[in-house]
Amino acid sequence: MSSRFHLSRRSVLAGSTAAAAAVSLPAVSGQAHAAAPAAVAKSGYRWRNAVMGGTGFITGVLFHPSVRGLVYARTDIGGAYRWDDRTDRWIPLTDHIGWDDSNLLGVEAIAVDPAHPDRVCLALGTYTQSWAGNGAVLRSEDRGATWKRTDLAVKLGANEDGRGCGERLLADPRDSDTLWLGTRHDGLLKSVDRGATWQAVSFPATPSATGQGITFLVAAGRSVYAGWGDSDGTADHPSLYRTSDGRTWEPVPGQPTGAAAKVPVRAAYDRHTRELYVTYANAPGPNGQSDGSVHNLRTADGTWTEVTPVKPGGTTTDGSTDAFGYGGVAVDARRPGTLVVSTNNRWADTDTVFRTTDGGRTWTSLKDKAVLDVCETPYLKWGKDKPKFGWWIQAVGLDPFDSEHIVYGTGATLYGTRDLRRWAPQIRGLEEASVVQLVSPPTGEAHLISASRDIGVLYHERLTTSPSRGLATNPVFGSSTGLAQAAAKPSYVVRTGSGDQGNGAWSNDGGKTWTPFASQPATAKDAPGPIVTNTDGSVLLWSLAHWDGTVYPAQRSADNGATWAEVASLPKGAFLVADPVDPTRFYAFDTSAGTLYASTDSGLTFTARATGLSSGDAGFQLAAAPGRSGDLWLSVKENGLYRSTDGGAGFTRVGSCRAAHTLGFGKAAKGASYPAIYLAGGIEDFNAIYRSDDEARTWTRINDDHHQWGWTGAAITGDPRVHGRVYLATNGRGVQYGEPV
Repeated sequence: MSSRFHLSRRSVLAGSTAAAAAVSLPAVSGQAHAAAPAAVAKSGYRWRNAVMGGTGFITGVLFHPSVRGLVYARTDIGGAYRWDDRTDRWIPLTDHIGWDDSNLLGVEAIAVDPAHPDRVCLALGTYTQSWAGNGAVLRSEDRGATWKRTDLAVKLGANEDGRGCGERLLADPRDSDTLWLGTRHDGLLKSVDRGATWQAVSFPATPSATGQGITFLVAAGRSVYAGWGDSDGTADHPSLYRTSDGRTWEPVPGQPTGAAAKVPVRAAYDRHTRELYVTYANAPGPNGQSDGSVHNLRTADGTWTEVTPVKPGGTTTDGSTDAFGYGGVAVDARRPGTLVVSTNNRWADTDTVFRTTDGGRTWTSLKDKAVLDVCETPYLKWGKDKPKFGWWIQAVGLDPFDSEHIVYGTGATLYGTRDLRRWAPQIRGLEEASVVQLVSPPTGEAHLISASRDIGVLYHERLTTSPSRGLATNPVFGSSTGLAQAAAKPSYVVRTGSGDQGNGAWSNDGGKTWTPFASQPATAKDAPGPIVTNTDGSVLLWSLAHWDGTVYPAQRSADNGATWAEVASLPKGAFLVADPVDPTRFYAFDTSAGTLYASTDSGLTFTARATGLSSGDAGFQLAAAPGRSGDLWLSVKENGLYRSTDGGAGFTRVGSCRAAHTLGFGKAAKGASYPAIYLAGGIEDFNAIYRSDDEARTWTRINDDHHQWGWTGAAITGDPRVHGRVYLATNGRGVQYGEPV
């Protein structure tokens, strides 16, 4: 799943999670509330997702062990969800998390309380780097309808390597008021007041600043087991620890060693047979695993048995090495010795879910006879004739009330079955795309075309169903970098992104079908970057940029991508926009120097105009008001909003706006002569979503504290055909669209 910077049923086993070390944690509590889907904001706006159908990495699925139909899911950057068994939909639980707390939209772990069904806890924190904020724990007594928050003094890494491990958070089997939290770099934490306060406790293994720490915590009877992700695979550095009294931890005797058992990924306990099943790999995943195994521990006498379904390292039919690790594991609460495990990172032969009914002596691959129905989410075919079973399978759940109801998460969706053969996405309501660009066409079938880091470009014929054409093909992009429409010729659309069969394409039917550029600049493969087209579609400008921020000279084409030529006078990495009226005019903002450049010869040459503007942030944005030549709006984040009405010769600060991150336009209000303006920024002392119907003299907030979705600074646009409708790109919650009620 992508980072925000730069620049994927019912009930079964209870939670697990872990870590180790010694730090002191102040408890800071607050109250927050989760929003219901399609709820009306206090501003009078109704917000909901433009349906895509998943599109991100499902890192954990947790069935409540004692309540039918109560299930939770977590994602790496898009928050947590609860399954609503009455409507067959996922309910988002963390949309109330705001801009300043956006690092908390990554969910490291979930814990439920088997004895108190209404209790649920989330461990939140997306990154552990120095620039990231500390983690937090949310705790609820009403299944996530309302929350209390405790801030931690440590960082959690829900979008880092190892994010598919878990669970790292656990209610103690001896006393459910006691919670355990395993961290990556700061050891093992413990709370004795249901998560209100936390303290570091002693753990035998020493954490490091770069390791995995505790990969899971799982209850087995009255004992708690912890996986240690920084083992080297030797007996001297164990990977599995246990406590029987809640005070002292010790290595589990006789545990497996070697590369195939280096990192314990997940574990599940069969209470009938008193056996613990552990999946292992030689790396935490989801990437980088090439070896792995599955082992069984008979807790009554300490006997270990290897029960690996298929050992990695064989040869596939095409001669490739069948390298992979093991990921998810779930036991059947009704049938002793029945469980499922998943492979992970098995690219050569495709990942699978194995099932056993005899404790691992024999296994059946559920992939071999699987029939996948993706009619609700056609993008899952990825431009092929049929979908594949999945990849990045580390989250697996087995319904404790239905032995044939199994779900597994992938890098793009959550598949489920109720007969072990027919599978379909069980994803309604769960949207996790990291969206980077939006276009709302003035004409045509679609009111929205979206571009994301997860599934390329989607043409939304309807906002309430996943696009019937699936993702844009010819070529298929794994991640989008550019999307633009010709203002006076909306049938012409161009897109760029990362793909194996080319990095740019054009459409003459508004984005329904695509043709790859006949050629592309040499640097485009590794640095596709954004693209713009002038108002009649006769000229393209491609600003080439690598994911790591390295920029290259922009390229120009006047023959629909057949040939390209460098634009020497255009600063590398400048933010480009086309004049919506005059096809000879382009504008470029050099964010590194704070200079506005303009071209009046169709992008052949650029000259400097306004200088001395805000500089030093590649995230600054420039927008051109529709239907007007030379009317430019410059968003420079906390430095405010500026406007030019003379093609960039001079800019004036917009006094009504404190901060501007992204800005777009929509249909004018009745009786108004200027388009509606939509802004993700700050009018007062915090960032929110606003609309102005009077040319930015006054603003109305149109979201509220229940509808915030973390960081929303990538893109926003109004609908040119429907006044008041706005489309908002989020980093992990797909496209949110709002309408006045």
